[in-house]
Parts: sequence; structure tokens; C-alpha cells
Amino acid sequence: MGKLVMIVDDSLTVRKILEVTLSRQEIDFVSYSDGIEVLRALHQEDHPIPDLVILDIILPKMDGYTLARLLRTRPQFDHTAIVMLSGRDGMIDYLKARLAGAKDYITKPFRTQDVVAVVQSHLHLISTTN
Repeated sequence: MGKLVMIVDDSLTVRKILEVTLSRQEIDFVSYSDGIEVLRALHQEDHPIPDLVILDIILPKMDGYTLARLLRTRPQFDHTAIVMLSGRDGMIDYLKARLAGAKDYITKPFRTQDVVAVVQSHLHLISTTN
């Protein structure tokens, strides 16, 4: 298995766009609609640790900031890049994302080529540091 990207977004449309985009780049992915679903999946022993997480900020049950902070507390996520995805584009949102552990930030609406560039950049950085 190659690099794995985890997509977390409550919008089925956004998830499908990201899934198709990653598939075209031959990048493996798993996809979830909320943070609770992610945490449940990660408790499965056979669930792989993603190399990158594309994480929506506004999620039901648990927001993206909270999920990012939880992932950052787990040592197995030390080498996982988190990229926040949001319709919010204020400086406070960028700062909160950084403080929660995000390495990058993509605003909605996004261009798929921008997502590909960000994903490939972080996956490349991860492969050169491991």
C-alpha cells in the first residue's frame, strides 16, 4: 500500500470530489463524515495510520479543531500531516488551525489541482523525512 490520505468532511459531495481527485492521482484514501466515526475507526486494530488527513473544520458532533488536537496527542500521528479544509478564510481560523496542529489550510470552494498540489507536497515531505 502506498501513502494513505484520510478525508473527513460531512459533505458527501466534497468527499466524493476529493475521493475522485485522489483516485486519479492513484493515492489511497479512507473517507469519513465526522470525527466520532474517525475515532471509532482508529480504534480498530487493523486501521492504518494515515500519512495525511484532510479535515473539515465544521463537522457534526466534534469540530475539526478538536479532532486535530486529539490526533496530535497520539504518538502514532507524529508523522501525519493535517490539512484543514474550510469555507472560513479569516486569520483567526488559520491561527486556530495551526494551533490545533494543522500543517496547511485549504479554503472552500477549492480547485482540485490546488488540493492535489498540497497533498503531493505533504506526501513528498513525509516520504523524505521517514
